[in-house]
Amino acid sequence: MLEEIMSAVNDQIFGVWFLAGAALVFWMQAGFAMVETGFTRAKNAGNIIMKNLMDFCIGTVVFILIGFGLFLGEDTLFGLVGMPNFDIITNYATFDWSGFVFNLVFCATTATIVSGAMAERTKFLSYCVYSGIISAVIYPIEAHWTWGGGWLAQMGFHDFAGSNCIHMVGGISALIGAMILGPRIGKFVRDKDGKVTKVNAFPGHNIPIGALGVFILWLGWYGFNGAAATSLEQLGSIFVTTTIAPAIATVTCMIFTWIKYKKPDVSMCLNASLAGLVAITAPCDTADALGSVFIGLVSGLLVVFGVWFLDNVIHVDDPVGAVAVHMMNGIWGTIAVGLFSTSSVPGYSITDASGNVMTGLFYGGGFKLLGIQLIGMFATAAWTAVTITITFFAIKKIFGLRVTQEEEITGLDATEHGLPSAYAGFSIMDITDNMMNVNENTDLGTHDVSEASEALVNAAVPVVNNSVPEFDTGIHKIVIIAKLSRYDKLKRAMNELGVTGMTMTQVMGCGVQKGAGEMYRGVEVDTTLLPKVKVEVVVSTISVDRVIEAAKKVLYTGHIGDGKIFVYNVSRVVKIRTGEENFAALADVE
Repeated sequence: MLEEIMSAVNDQIFGVWFLAGAALVFWMQAGFAMVETGFTRAKNAGNIIMKNLMDFCIGTVVFILIGFGLFLGEDTLFGLVGMPNFDIITNYATFDWSGFVFNLVFCATTATIVSGAMAERTKFLSYCVYSGIISAVIYPIEAHWTWGGGWLAQMGFHDFAGSNCIHMVGGISALIGAMILGPRIGKFVRDKDGKVTKVNAFPGHNIPIGALGVFILWLGWYGFNGAAATSLEQLGSIFVTTTIAPAIATVTCMIFTWIKYKKPDVSMCLNASLAGLVAITAPCDTADALGSVFIGLVSGLLVVFGVWFLDNVIHVDDPVGAVAVHMMNGIWGTIAVGLFSTSSVPGYSITDASGNVMTGLFYGGGFKLLGIQLIGMFATAAWTAVTITITFFAIKKIFGLRVTQEEEITGLDATEHGLPSAYAGFSIMDITDNMMNVNENTDLGTHDVSEASEALVNAAVPVVNNSVPEFDTGIHKIVIIAKLSRYDKLKRAMNELGVTGMTMTQVMGCGVQKGAGEMYRGVEVDTTLLPKVKVEVVVSTISVDRVIEAAKKVLYTGHIGDGKIFVYNVSRVVKIRTGEENFAALADVE
């Protein structure tokens, strides 16, 4: 009698923990939102928050309609798919409420992973469509194979919490999506033959928010991995492995980047924490402490390699490192089950179709479990690659997948959501490419300052115009105020003229256009502050007229707000470092 009571109490306690774990996994949506927002640029922060919100909300709708049935419905078609049903509507009294919520939050995580790799240039409508398809069809069917009693489960394939079913699937989808979508403007510099000659870094605008997201995710991962535990001993073991692997991965990454790049890389270490968590997700219940150390060690190196590989080898732009973290370490975690699983852990339950216990290669189990893990991994990867490729190309054909160049440069907050800035009251400037390059028109002067000064005086180009005559010093300051989205083109035009130095300031232009304002909480905003850029250039040997014509050519759109150009006669220039004045002060840069 006492045993029955204790068993019932134990079931109730773990039932509560099961739902608490689901709540922790839901809270991970906030973590993903913070990581993605912090690792990208400020002009897209609102768009990213909206996407992460809609992941879960759209996912809930489609999971009710079809996803839950395909996942956990009655097994059919030889273990390939569950039978769709509407039990949540028609048979609510006896419905598995806890199971629905628990599996829903996992489903939403898969779609969220894709968001990061395709950030800053994807149409919001298209994002909503593919997020819905992932949650409705792609994830539920492959998850049924492992967790719904499908054919992989019958073979003995093991993925306790989702290295394969969630993270690898999300990572593969992210990789294919980013490849089809193409890189952000300015990410890769190509020569005339199309070969990548340089990779530009786009630092995240708010690393503290990104770090907060990582801590939120790490906390949520204890529910992600531990919610399905069936005993206190097993739960404790899962908590241990879920702590060791990411910690080892982060330390490994810190040491490696410190050696390789001469400084410990903050954002890479944050990615490494997530990589260790992803890798331990599948074997969290079957690995011991030593196995977790090795899993984390590989993860810390793999995430650095993954980021480098995408940037420098296959030239795929992944703003947050989603592919390196989720796909590569999802694969590694799935394989790790076949290497590090040991029957010494509490609650060990990996058996083959005949009920025989299987352990990992490094614990005397041979290649059998590893082989099954590889079969399951490749089958899941193939299903994901085929279905998500079809999805992306269909969306690209019907809706278009990528925003316009103008929209991307301006920022998706403004163009997709009518949100001037996610940081109202703060001055935010996002420039796609800050670099200026030496070309055939570049003249950095000579090492002999006196010779350079005389040459510049002789080469100075006077300005001929219809303004009130004044003494022409031969040195002129040109101030250009234009749309922020046109800065990149303006910078290149100036660079091509031979201008190698300019001063940039973000300013806000205020205009009143009744009837054409954006809406905020249902109310039209009559006066809109729009981001502008003020570029100041001082020239002497380069004709002012050439600068003006080049600027007009790249800035003109024919619409109000193209900007203005101001030309000033400069009476005196002083170089602070050397004390040189006028033409001598401009000898090494113009």
